Amino acid sequence: MISELTLLDRTLTLFRYPIRNNETLQAWDAGDEYLIQHVEEMSLPTQQNILVINDNFGALSCWFSENHHVTMVSDSYIAQQATQKNLEQNHCNSVTLLTSLDALPTKIDLVVMQIPRNNRYLTWQLAQLRQSLSEDVPVIAVNKAKEIHSSTLKLFEKYLGHTRTSLAWKKHRLVFSSANTNQPLTVEAFTKWKVEEHNIRLKNLANVYSGESLDQGARFMLEHLPSGDQHQKVIDLGCGNGVLSVKLAQLNPNMAITCVDESHMAVASAKQNLLDNIGEDRDFQFIANNCLDGFIGDEYDLVVCNPPFHQQQAVTDHIAWQMFCDAKHVLGNGGQLLVIGNRHLGYDVKLKRLFGKSNVTLVAANKKFVILQATK
Repeated sequence: MISELTLLDRTLTLFRYPIRNNETLQAWDAGDEYLIQHVEEMSLPTQQNILVINDNFGALSCWFSENHHVTMVSDSYIAQQATQKNLEQNHCNSVTLLTSLDALPTKIDLVVMQIPRNNRYLTWQLAQLRQSLSEDVPVIAVNKAKEIHSSTLKLFEKYLGHTRTSLAWKKHRLVFSSANTNQPLTVEAFTKWKVEEHNIRLKNLANVYSGESLDQGARFMLEHLPSGDQHQKVIDLGCGNGVLSVKLAQLNPNMAITCVDESHMAVASAKQNLLDNIGEDRDFQFIANNCLDGFIGDEYDLVVCNPPFHQQQAVTDHIAWQMFCDAKHVLGNGGQLLVIGNRHLGYDVKLKRLFGKSNVTLVAANKKFVILQATK
């Protein structure tokens, strides 16, 4: 794995986070390089106020912090942690780190951004920029050329302003835009809908997975959650919008639930949904974190988990493995991990390796998903 970004006679040592001994993926891509080279060719005066959006592991923030005041905005707790560690690794100047829920700074001279995969989130970000920027502030975005569709450019035109693109370089393309659309459009923070059969009302902020309907895995999992207060202290790991926590709270009136996700918008959505559907007088906690870093061992009765199988643009199973390991750590003796996953992911093999073959059972299955229970 290459860890040194060498560009324009300068080298940065960059790592993905969390750091793994057998890491095979690098912490930047050709899009980062393309953006950096273009901005350097602009010959900006020093000490400009640069807003960096969706910096995956801090490559852009580290680079531009040498000569400019950088504010980095991300919905990802892990991206923020990676940025902070890479800044320290390279002895960079400090960068202001904001979450996706924070207000944008009032003084911005340039915006650079990685275009997110989620169009709802992109739309929300463009609308926020339109409200915050004057039209003379350049916005330069990047993505793989194959991911920049005509519909992507129409979103820039509609919600931000005049937009054009660059030629492709190493399969990436730049998007240049200005905040000058004639009629700024307001985008509602929450998307709302109901899960009628479970009497649940949901609100999703823009970057929460499956933001306009319940995903099939969560729908299947809702049918197989425990009831009767047999579990007192529970973690919803990778909570998303918190729908599993809402159902658990409905089924178990005395259950204390902690919602954990690496997305700030997911954690905020889960909090809103538990307050809306259950109320304020329950023992709920909401934490943005890298899996269960810092949690005390042997403390919990149950962990429910619907693991992701990608990080940023990369398909990977290391997040699921870390979730399983962390779950085992926090569970007390006899505690249970309840996991749902696509059949082809082979979570049963991983869980048997970790918990022991005799301690992993199949709870339910359909054509697409399996629900597994692992007991410590």
